[in-house]
Amino acid sequence: MDRQLETDAKQWPPRIVIAAPQGRSGKTIVSLGLGAAFRERGLVVQPFKKGPDYIDPSWLTAAAGRDCRNLDAVLMPEEAVLASFARAGQGADLALVEGAMGLYDGFDAAGWGSTAHIARLLGSPVILVVNCSRMTGSIAAMVGGYQHFQPEINIDGVILNNVSGSRHEGKLRAAIAQHCGIPVVGSIPRDESLNITERHLGLVPFREAAGGSIVERLCHRLKGSLDLDKILDIARQATARYVSGVTSPERKAAVVRVGIMLDSVFTFYYPENLEALSRAGAELVSIDSLRAQQLPDIDALYIGGGFPEVFLPELEANRGLRRDIAQAIEGFLPVYAECAGLMYLCRGIRWHGRWHEMVGVIPSDVEIGERPQGHGYVQLETTADNPLFPGGLTLWGHEFHHSRLSRPEGVRFAYRVRRGQGIDGQLDGIVYKNILAAYTHLHALGVPQWAEAFVSLARRERRRRSVSTVPT
Repeated sequence: MDRQLETDAKQWPPRIVIAAPQGRSGKTIVSLGLGAAFRERGLVVQPFKKGPDYIDPSWLTAAAGRDCRNLDAVLMPEEAVLASFARAGQGADLALVEGAMGLYDGFDAAGWGSTAHIARLLGSPVILVVNCSRMTGSIAAMVGGYQHFQPEINIDGVILNNVSGSRHEGKLRAAIAQHCGIPVVGSIPRDESLNITERHLGLVPFREAAGGSIVERLCHRLKGSLDLDKILDIARQATARYVSGVTSPERKAAVVRVGIMLDSVFTFYYPENLEALSRAGAELVSIDSLRAQQLPDIDALYIGGGFPEVFLPELEANRGLRRDIAQAIEGFLPVYAECAGLMYLCRGIRWHGRWHEMVGVIPSDVEIGERPQGHGYVQLETTADNPLFPGGLTLWGHEFHHSRLSRPEGVRFAYRVRRGQGIDGQLDGIVYKNILAAYTHLHALGVPQWAEAFVSLARRERRRRSVSTVPT
């Protein structure tokens, strides 16, 4: 257990897990509406997302006004899940956890890493969001089954979604009241205007969608359909089961400047990863890949995931920045890149029959298809020492990409893929000079040595450059 954790369980905020029988039932819309509505009431809401998601958290962050954190018992130890929850929940009036997929869908048949697993770890009540289209009395069988499948999971309320009218709602409420014995705490009418534009990975990221007005609209439309008082009462019934308070980790003085490609293209960053870099001694410098004409004075570069295919002409047009990045890499600038970042560093990207030039330091072209090429959790083994990790290390991460690389030639690979797809089903993580670029995303709470290693590499290179520029 994290030694920084304290044992006063009273410091844990009231909490609720928003779950569903299956994906696409309306969990995200409900979570956004609740986050924004409770915030409007003056409550401090701390949002969380179960699983390795970037997109839903971008919307939850906007709705609640606090950085959404991911809770994932596959990517990180249970102790790290609890520590993260305790740390982020400090000062909050309500912790709001959005689940993923169905309530009991997990990494294996036992449900490890499922939304139910997280609810059990947190001692949190669950509210079940049910898509009620073409259903009346059968809802009782569904809700009852979920209540009794794992009796230790407390499903304390139901939100009806896609309700076609008052008669439909009445039948649904009557069935739940008669057979399930739990309250209906919301009834959302069928309304196409409540939908948010989606892409192949789910919702369009908040930053790309400029979604502030969308969140306001959802709050306005949903707060009258949700029993906020009852939902808050349920959240206050959460079990005080685990240690709660946590002191902030010590933060080192900044010794290097790390550029973060953060804009409408590259949006996939866990806040814990950025915080880990800062604690390790990095000053973070934001870079806009579409507008910055040159690379600022930095000691390392972090390029996260996103949707480069949507901005290919603009990325190609910014030749000055691409040229600067290529030259800096040839001069041994440390670069860590994930998924979209990997694609950006290749020669070019082909999508819908058109090819666009990218940075060009990785000797491969990228083809984007209609079907996923890699999707899910990834287990990696480092094949040999690379810029960040020693050989023989096992790492867990995740991937979701529709692109593939023509096999690069003349490069080293950092990882052997034990589970997942990576670049070719066997290998991932291209190493070139001080680059490590992979399809796999890592989370700093699951790979705590990542940030220290990256900052240390940047510091060594900074010293090397300083020595090499001293006049003789």
